Amino acid sequence: MNRSSVTFQSAGISIAAHLYLPDTAARGPWPALVVGHPGTAVKEQTSGLYAQRMAERGFVTLAFDAAFQGESGGAPRGLEDPAQRVEDFKAAVSYLTTRAEVDPDRIGLLGICASGGYSLAATAGDHRVKAVATVSGVDVARQFRLGPDGTQDPAVFQGLLAAAGAARSAEARGEGVQVFQLFPDTVEQAGAAGGEHGIEGFEYYCTARGEHERSTKSLPWASVDKLAFFDAFHAVPLIGPRPVLQIVGSRAVTSWMAVEVHQRATGPKELHWIEGASHVDLYDRKEYVDRAVAKLTDYFDGTLDNAS
Repeated sequence: MNRSSVTFQSAGISIAAHLYLPDTAARGPWPALVVGHPGTAVKEQTSGLYAQRMAERGFVTLAFDAAFQGESGGAPRGLEDPAQRVEDFKAAVSYLTTRAEVDPDRIGLLGICASGGYSLAATAGDHRVKAVATVSGVDVARQFRLGPDGTQDPAVFQGLLAAAGAARSAEARGEGVQVFQLFPDTVEQAGAAGGEHGIEGFEYYCTARGEHERSTKSLPWASVDKLAFFDAFHAVPLIGPRPVLQIVGSRAVTSWMAVEVHQRATGPKELHWIEGASHVDLYDRKEYVDRAVAKLTDYFDGTLDNAS
């Protein structure tokens, strides 16, 4: 497996990525996967892990930093712009079609967490994508509006929208980009606010387990009202007859979103449960990642080999 740093353009923004090539006796062109990271994450975290593991199994993989995040360009830094996130996936597909190592008729998308939703939306609108898979996939807009488990009091998001409006006014007065932190200061506070899901997020992003200096763990307030009207799942029916695979932990509080996608999908579809795994376990816990990678390999081997 060989990794190199590359860049490509997405709506005029420079996107930084790692390109992984298989280290096999066979020569390309190979099937290829675009691998997207969770919200506020970077390509050096879980998306890079999955990209590396899938390259070891014979796929060209491209793990990229979303626009405004990581080593990619764009301002304000850290912005979560769902329309741009979908565009980033399509731009990554365009980039892969220019690589001699890639078979342009055998390109798939793999989205993790927030990128799960974005990858579904991108696939729906881009027929160059022959198959899509998600791991712990969510629509981050639904997560903000309804909470990770779907039971959040609607007043919570209304409060966030009010704060986002106030932040825009502050920026207009010249007070600089207004941001908010996604994680509290301690794991105890994370547990009090978000239960086990909050604790696991804190442990991954805020400790040596998974933290990275370019993973900001914060968002500009402008992200909130951009998420207010976004629906990553609206166009899922357009994916068919292309296939959809969703890999979900049996203990993931976010799994209700994968169930909704499964109900909306019109083509070949599979909801694959990893017994015992939580949402965040599938980011990096070897016993669960191994099982996810095995399933992804079988899926993309079959769907991309049969792509036309």
